[in-house]
Amino acid sequence: MNAKTLNSVQGIATSVKEAGEFLGKIVSFNTSLKLYHWHVTGEGSYAQHIAIDQALGDLLDVTDRLVETTYAQAGNVEIAVPATVAPNNIIDHVSGFYDFVEEGRKLFTENFTQAIIDDYHEALQQLLYRLKRLK
Repeated sequence: MNAKTLNSVQGIATSVKEAGEFLGKIVSFNTSLKLYHWHVTGEGSYAQHIAIDQALGDLLDVTDRLVETTYAQAGNVEIAVPATVAPNNIIDHVSGFYDFVEEGRKLFTENFTQAIIDDYHEALQQLLYRLKRLK
């Protein structure tokens, strides 16, 4: 297997480096939720705190599945995690990341990796529902 690139038969339609960068941004996003979770205060903060906790459980599980599946297909992948900060507006942060993940979907071509990304999207939508409606 070529260490630099994979073909779509192996499940990744782009370079291993790009997949590693994408996965690193997912790890960073998950961490940003935890940072927000620790700092949340004010009206509705308990509901936000619990909603983020629930989402993190789901997102971390899905992230692990996607990373391990990528490793199974590509071998070791260098995952570069960018600097992470707590977001100011959690709803905008989650909504924007939903779009980022959708764009990154093109990196993975197998049906099972698409399903994993669907699970990640579902967890983000559940989080948005809880943040917007359950205060």
